[in-house]
Amino acid sequence: METNNLIQLAQFCSIQNIDTSFILALQEYDLVELVVVEEIHYLPVTQLPTVEKMVRLHYELDINLEGIDAIASLLKRIDALEQELIATKNRLRVFEHGGVW
Repeated sequence: METNNLIQLAQFCSIQNIDTSFILALQEYDLVELVVVEEIHYLPVTQLPTVEKMVRLHYELDINLEGIDAIASLLKRIDALEQELIATKNRLRVFEHGGVW
């Protein structure tokens, strides 16, 4: 498997000065996705913004894994509600401009 869009977990944690067990715990909570290639854990580049937010929540604000899980869940719900609101506004515009009932 190609590892072009993957960052080796140990290297990421070394650069960020964090413990790999924290990222592995995030994976156990299904908060991040890791890829294992030949027994080496990798972090997909697409997961970087999410992981960096969670690292800040934990290390800078001292929020535990359960708190991070709750925050992530609430943020997902907010995002879903925002998407629903946008869709509802778009449907309403159709009716405001003489759309068919």
